[in-house]
Amino acid sequence: MIAIGGSKTLMPVVSLFFGIVIRMYFDDHPPPHFHAAYQGFEAFVRIEDGEITQGSLPRKAARIVRQWALDHHDELMANWQRGIALEPLEMIAGADLDD
Repeated sequence: MIAIGGSKTLMPVVSLFFGIVIRMYFDDHPPPHFHAAYQGFEAFVRIEDGEITQGSLPRKAARIVRQWALDHHDELMANWQRGIALEPLEMIAGADLDD
């Protein structure tokens, strides 16, 4: 787990691919989303459709993250539900392992 900004709030990494780090907070605010970070950029990405709702990513990284979110929608939603219940989150295969 990674402490963000030195706070006691932990945001576990749930996937890592092509240098893109995907994290989810426990008991986060709706709508269901995850945080994607890449080379100093950070974005909140809606699980429903893979759209960036806050922040930004470089265009190519944003396309990869969107497609990955669509491909792993069910796993992301399962992790969202685990996070709401304060249960351990599971790792999700990265886009570099997708067929």
